[in-house]
Amino acid sequence: MRSTFMGLETSKRGMFTQQTALYTTGHNLSNANTIGYSRQRVNMEATTPYPGIGLNSGTAPGFIGTGSQAHSVQRIRDQFVDRQFRQEANSLGYWDTKAKAISQMEDVLNEPTEFGINETLDLFWKSLSLVGADPQSAGTRNVAIERGVNAAESFNHVHKQIFDLQLDVKSEINISTLDVNSILKQIAELNHSIQKIEPNGYMPNDLYDARDVLIDELAQYFPIEVSYRKTGGNSLAIAEGIVDISIKTKTDSIKVVEGKEASQLAHNMAPNNSTDPFQNFTIKSGPSAGTIITQDMMLPGNGTMLSHIDSYGYDNGKGPEGMYPDMLKQLNEMAKEFAEKFNEVHKQGFGLQTEETDPITGLPVIDPITGLPVMKDSETGHSFFAGGPPITANNIVVNQDILDDPNKFAASSAINEEGNGDNAFLLAGVKDVPIINCASVQTYYETLIGGVGVKGEQANRMAETSATKLLTIANGRAQVSSVSVDEEMTNMITFQQAYNASARMLTAVDEVLDRIINGMGRVGQ
Repeated sequence: MRSTFMGLETSKRGMFTQQTALYTTGHNLSNANTIGYSRQRVNMEATTPYPGIGLNSGTAPGFIGTGSQAHSVQRIRDQFVDRQFRQEANSLGYWDTKAKAISQMEDVLNEPTEFGINETLDLFWKSLSLVGADPQSAGTRNVAIERGVNAAESFNHVHKQIFDLQLDVKSEINISTLDVNSILKQIAELNHSIQKIEPNGYMPNDLYDARDVLIDELAQYFPIEVSYRKTGGNSLAIAEGIVDISIKTKTDSIKVVEGKEASQLAHNMAPNNSTDPFQNFTIKSGPSAGTIITQDMMLPGNGTMLSHIDSYGYDNGKGPEGMYPDMLKQLNEMAKEFAEKFNEVHKQGFGLQTEETDPITGLPVIDPITGLPVMKDSETGHSFFAGGPPITANNIVVNQDILDDPNKFAASSAINEEGNGDNAFLLAGVKDVPIINCASVQTYYETLIGGVGVKGEQANRMAETSATKLLTIANGRAQVSSVSVDEEMTNMITFQQAYNASARMLTAVDEVLDRIINGMGRVGQ
């Protein structure tokens, strides 16, 4: 025989269930603009019907429903889409970072402009031709020397700027390593909290969201693998459990988060004369402690961290390699070959005759017969550029002897010929002499600039492609997981009406029971 008060309990359960759904809808609406929040829904289920199953069960025309209950509150999430998002975020992290590094290098090289190496060399060559046309003019000589100073300073400036950019990237590696270590630690802490909550039968959806936001951030730095483990106890079947995270390499996956244990990474730099190129990452603690990750183990084109390393420079036993070290090496080679070739021609020429001076008084020596100052033979064998050794883009300067005495500038091809400017023309002709890889100094530099431009185009194209893919995936994920205010408002009305209906049913049952309790057994009264 059914319970007299069965209808009250059924309606009460309906009210509680719809009330839970309304609360969840309110939570969704409150977090409509919260980054990383996944909308939640109440999984409703019918409660056990009456009568139960067994030999002692009561008789009834059939199972009679006893209402509903909120079985669980579940967030709406698609792990497959999450994997797609993280893979593309990893690719975008690499190419976007590389595009920015190349853009900064292009800004430093500053070509074609009137302030770049190319333009200062052009002005230098022109000034040498003017000296050849008027070798006795102190003005043209001083202009040529000053233009040589400008050319050397352009080399110095570009080298320093690229070197400074390289050091900035080193700082980025330091900061990124700290960020990664912090993310790993936070994920492990969230795992620990989830591990304590799930066995009690609860769904810590907001902790899941916080953990996924951190995993998304981590995926920008390294290519990762994410796996899930159940926590046991009274955990619900739909509970996600704790995550284990591994960094993917060419040969293996290196675990960095295992439950509540998190690894901490330390980057090591190889000693070098100018900079300390990246050598490896060492996992100091946690899972895989003691494991070493070198640049050549990392998956090409994956992650912000590898992009920083490829730009800053790395040493896998062959000396510094990478975008900035390669550019500095090429600039140094260019400056060295240019200076050596120019000095070779300059040493073959002769400067102007100069007055002989008394070593004691410092006054000009006068010929007693002519009464004119005694002239010394024009000097030869001077280098125009100095620095080093070896001469590099960082240390190239104009020889101090020539700066102190412009007469030592070797414009003449013969001794004591004041109007001879043939060697100045030969110096100007160095512009077209092949000095590096069968190319002149400016042709070689233009090749460097062109190579940077091509790499920049590729990086920008790949970054744009990755960004487009990531946006498409993000939109797809948003369709699944994000909060739609319109949809939630519709749900709110639906649950409110269901709540009202259950309340009205409760009133109806109450009226029936009132008739039974207070109105029966009073016949004739």
